[in-house]
Amino acid sequence: MKHIINTLYIGGIALLLSVTSCKKFGDTNIDPTRSSNLDPSIQLTTVQLRFSGDLNINQRTTFMLTMPLVQQIAGAYSNRWGTAYYKDPGMLGILWDDSYGNEVVNIIDAVKRTNGVAEKSNLNAICRIMKVYIFARMTDLYGDLPYSEAGKGIKPKFDTQQEIYNDFFKELTAASAQLDASKDLVKGDVFYNGNVNSWKKFANSLRLRYAMRLVKIDLAKAKTEAQAAFNAGVFTANADVCKVDHEDVRNNYEEGGKGYIKGNAVSESFHKDGVPGRFTSVFLDQLRSTNDPRMKYMVKYYVDNPAIPPINRIDITDQVVEKQGYQGVTPGQYIWNDYKDSFPVVVPGVGTVTVTNNDQKAQPANFLLRFNAPYLHLTYSEVELLLAEATVRFGETFGGTAIDHYKKGIEAGIQQLSFFPSGPTATSTEINTFIQGNALLAGKEIELINKQLWITLFLNGPESFSNWRRSGFPLLTPGVGIDEPSQSTTIPRRFEYPFTEEEQNKANFVKVLPGLGGEDSWNARVWWDKQ
Repeated sequence: MKHIINTLYIGGIALLLSVTSCKKFGDTNIDPTRSSNLDPSIQLTTVQLRFSGDLNINQRTTFMLTMPLVQQIAGAYSNRWGTAYYKDPGMLGILWDDSYGNEVVNIIDAVKRTNGVAEKSNLNAICRIMKVYIFARMTDLYGDLPYSEAGKGIKPKFDTQQEIYNDFFKELTAASAQLDASKDLVKGDVFYNGNVNSWKKFANSLRLRYAMRLVKIDLAKAKTEAQAAFNAGVFTANADVCKVDHEDVRNNYEEGGKGYIKGNAVSESFHKDGVPGRFTSVFLDQLRSTNDPRMKYMVKYYVDNPAIPPINRIDITDQVVEKQGYQGVTPGQYIWNDYKDSFPVVVPGVGTVTVTNNDQKAQPANFLLRFNAPYLHLTYSEVELLLAEATVRFGETFGGTAIDHYKKGIEAGIQQLSFFPSGPTATSTEINTFIQGNALLAGKEIELINKQLWITLFLNGPESFSNWRRSGFPLLTPGVGIDEPSQSTTIPRRFEYPFTEEEQNKANFVKVLPGLGGEDSWNARVWWDKQ
């Protein structure tokens, strides 16, 4: 991993393809001076690391918006956009502006450079899968967007999300079939180190994820694609998961030519402003009410101290839990709301510690937020839980009963905590006790499955937000701003387009508005999010 990242930096992070300002996507979304000899494997590395290592995108999109929107976290002032529904066009537009100016430009070019090149057949297939993955995060948050004409140096048309999804299924199918272990060895791949069999499973598992996205809009299509994905071969064990193991460095906001993408940007997001986001009372209630063993591993109390590295904070969990149990923050509120008086505790090896109001709001354990924490792109737990839902909806044609898949999904979700440095390994007794106490009840299968997905997708905000919208679970009550008025009475359903698109690509921009009810609103719904 370190060798790959260092190679990336030596190679200049494909800067020739990202020197154009992302703010000028409406005029041209590809650098007309692109290099004729740029190595597409470096471009692949670039887009893979940027996906979870770019602080500009991940702090806004994940920590400030999507994780608070699905009420996993709240409390920090920088959670206000997603928990109190305070709308900021700059926050909503950052993924669009930065991705089109960087990841999209690079991956489209990498696909072009390798298309039809016999000695780069596997690299081409992997880049095609990455292109789908990059665009999926964007279309799921925005809806219709430039896809077929992106990267052509023109004012591109917006493709409908239905058209985009149809192409996703076609591309994932073709790219998976194209992968061949007897052909070129792919370099620069930080997901699977060029293992084509792993990439096949990843492509098919993505296909399953996107198939289940359609359950509200096109159930027949969802069934067909889910079955085809399963038949082609999805993840079958935790060893298959797609993740990036980041380096133990703190990312900074990207500067031209710097490329601060080596550390985990989601982790940095939690610590960037000195007040890490807290768990919501809603999320903790789910763990508490089901006697989830992840509670004691994931949920901690610390003495906040911005002057020291987060990993060195004083752990006061045992002392605070003994006094008040696990308490989170109400969605829509900050840590200073519902103010709590300080009290002293004695910490072995430290002495007497004063526990302030801020310290009494539970937060994610340090191991989850290390700067070298892995970013989990797609897990075996998610795959099994999706198969459980597919079985409930479509029948037992997915290799087992819904209960079988549900149990496997829960077990894998608990076990994936061990992927993190210093992460815990739950005992088989803990896991089995939890599964036995949380049966898949008839008539409530979809709800119970997706509550487990809500937990297993923790720290993957965009995917948590998408899964909540397409499934409807867990049932969430909109937060109400306490210190400032909320700008929505309901939980927003999408990201609004950046102003730059309306200004510079208006002829195409206005064509998407009828499908949004005539207005580019964050309360409108994307195509698959049928009401």
